Amino acid sequence: MPILGTDMTNDICIEFDDVVAGYKDFMILNNLSFKARRGAITLLIGPNGAGKSTVLKTLFGLLSPRQGRILLNGQDIRGSSSKDLLARGIAFVPQGRNLFGQLTVYENLELGGITLGMKTTHQRIPEVLEFFPRVKERIHSRAASLSGGEQKQLEIGRALLLRPSVLLIDEPSIGLSPLVTLDVFKLLRRLASQGTTVLMVEQNVKRALEYSDEAIALESGRLVLHQPAQQILSDPHMERLFLGGAHTTSTAAFE
Repeated sequence: MPILGTDMTNDICIEFDDVVAGYKDFMILNNLSFKARRGAITLLIGPNGAGKSTVLKTLFGLLSPRQGRILLNGQDIRGSSSKDLLARGIAFVPQGRNLFGQLTVYENLELGGITLGMKTTHQRIPEVLEFFPRVKERIHSRAASLSGGEQKQLEIGRALLLRPSVLLIDEPSIGLSPLVTLDVFKLLRRLASQGTTVLMVEQNVKRALEYSDEAIALESGRLVLHQPAQQILSDPHMERLFLGGAHTTSTAAFE
């Protein structure tokens, strides 16, 4: 299980500072501020519509903040394109299926490494496939023929080709069996132990908390709680966090 350090102010990788973002005139994130540590799994939790997925999209440059700063290792990346952020080491595995179904597993991996060049991509593909033995067995199969779990593993593998320092992942367990979900969480834990910063949104909150270091609760696009994951997991009133009542709990965030 993850172990938290005693000083939460050190080694900050991601910081949102008074961020306002949304779609046209409808703001989802409202003066949102939080920090995520390097090499930790930070889980975003809260009721539907709280802004969890919007955090990932804004961080990855798919939405432009109207206000505030987004810092990566102390540098403001607000306004950076997704291409620029990939080059900075941020990879994003969005919700749902995002594969080319008529192409093979290998061809999908090649496309995932297109920014690397084919030589580097071909060198890294065997390395990535070692994480996913079942996908490796299906290397020449069309992506559409894979099971839901295999497709999600392929999506994660495609992101890992870039050897990201930051991995954003949205609802990784959707459509997966409990055993495959467990494998995905174990992989994320392994990546974090090797130094990758993981920012995750996940519907299976209790299971995800078991593999996370910290959890951030959002409500109406605002931070209402930031605590060690194990502390939230052991709180008998934890359900309030996911039913819109997080504001009734202590809001001691890590400053």
